[in-house]
Amino acid sequence: MKKVRIDFAPPSLSRTWYRAPPGTWSLLIAAVAFVGPLASTVAQYRGLQRMEAQRTAQVAEARARAAARAPVAAPARTVPPAQAGAVNASVQQLNLPWRGLHDAVQAATPASIALLALEPDAKKSTVRITAEAKSSDDMIAYVEQLERIEWFTTVLLARHEINEQDPNRPIRFQVDAQWRAAQ
Repeated sequence: MKKVRIDFAPPSLSRTWYRAPPGTWSLLIAAVAFVGPLASTVAQYRGLQRMEAQRTAQVAEARARAAARAPVAAPARTVPPAQAGAVNASVQQLNLPWRGLHDAVQAATPASIALLALEPDAKKSTVRITAEAKSSDDMIAYVEQLERIEWFTTVLLARHEINEQDPNRPIRFQVDAQWRAAQ
């Protein structure tokens, strides 16, 4: 005869636990262990999908706003002639050939000459050199040396005077030199 199980106990968790075969519970525990991380991965995936949809909507909205705005042309400005002339003069002054000018003057200056100032004029391509010499012979030799430099086309002694206040009585002089425009 076959064994009959008679159970009058009401259905409950403990009854189900008691009556379930041992393999069922281990299978259930394995399924929960597998589904738990899978559920969180699915939740993360859905969150990323929502974020991507929001970003796509934002990009589309930004593109629509950018397309709606027509490019605005900058207003045409007229520069007064006086201002244009001042700007051009400043640019010309900034574009002086300083290195070549300095090198040419430095090459012609002996130790007996003290350079005091270099005052270039970009419009005229000239430079006024202010210097001091111990004697008039040194001054004349310096002017002749400047004339031999290929950088300059014209060299003129503009003025000279003896500095009476200095005990050495040096000769202070100014030389105007015009440089080649193609330098």
